[in-house]
Amino acid sequence: MNGAPDPLVLDLVEWVATEPRPYADVLDRWRTSCPRLTVWEDALDRGFVKRVPAAVQGAQVIVTKSGEKFLHDNGRGHRA
Repeated sequence: MNGAPDPLVLDLVEWVATEPRPYADVLDRWRTSCPRLTVWEDALDRGFVKRVPAAVQGAQVIVTKSGEKFLHDNGRGHRA
């Protein structure tokens, strides 16, 4: 894999899986200027998380079915 190591992607997906997160919070905590550490971009590109509109709070980031499977396959499943 050319981007972030799976343990960091797992951490991000697990963090989002606990509850939908505001898009701004996700970018604030997971975006980096290091071209070799692309945790947010990798999780998004791999389809593990997605941004969805939310009327009150602005855009939210949620875990996709693929993300739930990724967590489950790596022993970190949160949702049934």
